[in-house]
This record gives sequence, structure tokens and C-alpha cells, in this order.
Amino acid sequence: MHKAEEDRIPLAVTDYSMVELGALVSYGSDIQLLGVQAAKLVAKILKGAKPSELSIQTPEKLILAVNLTTARAIGLDIPRSILERTDRFVE
Repeated sequence: MHKAEEDRIPLAVTDYSMVELGALVSYGSDIQLLGVQAAKLVAKILKGAKPSELSIQTPEKLILAVNLTTARAIGLDIPRSILERTDRFVE
């Protein structure tokens, strides 16, 4: 990620942990929320539901994260409309 910052390239990723390491932005699922969602499926199975009868699941919520330090370092102004929708900021 240092190379992207050095070359002033905005790096977009799917994993929030990479934003904490310097990527500019991520948009994806939260591993803890996925764990909760998986636990709900397990509970249904333990109560007798057949796995083959359970619907396919997608993440219930996607998280938008922005690294403001990286944005400043590469000279990028994040529009207010994006900042207002951001779930997590890294500074």
C-alpha cells in the first residue's frame, strides 16, 4: 500500500483491516457481522431446519470505510456526500 501512496494512487479494497493499514477506502462486509449472520443459520439448523432448505445469504450490511490520512497524503479531497455515507473513518 505504500507504493500506492507513493504514486498517489487511491487504493480501494473490500476489507476494512486494509484501510487501517493505509488503503484509501473499503466497501464490503464486516467479519463480525458475518459471524452473527452465520450463527443465526446454525441456530436454525440446530432447531431442525434442513440446510438444503435454507436460503442463500448475502451480507446484511456493507461497511464503507475511508482513511482520511491516506486521502490527505495523496492530495485527495473526499466529497461531503461520500463522507456523510461513511460508516468508519481512519485517521
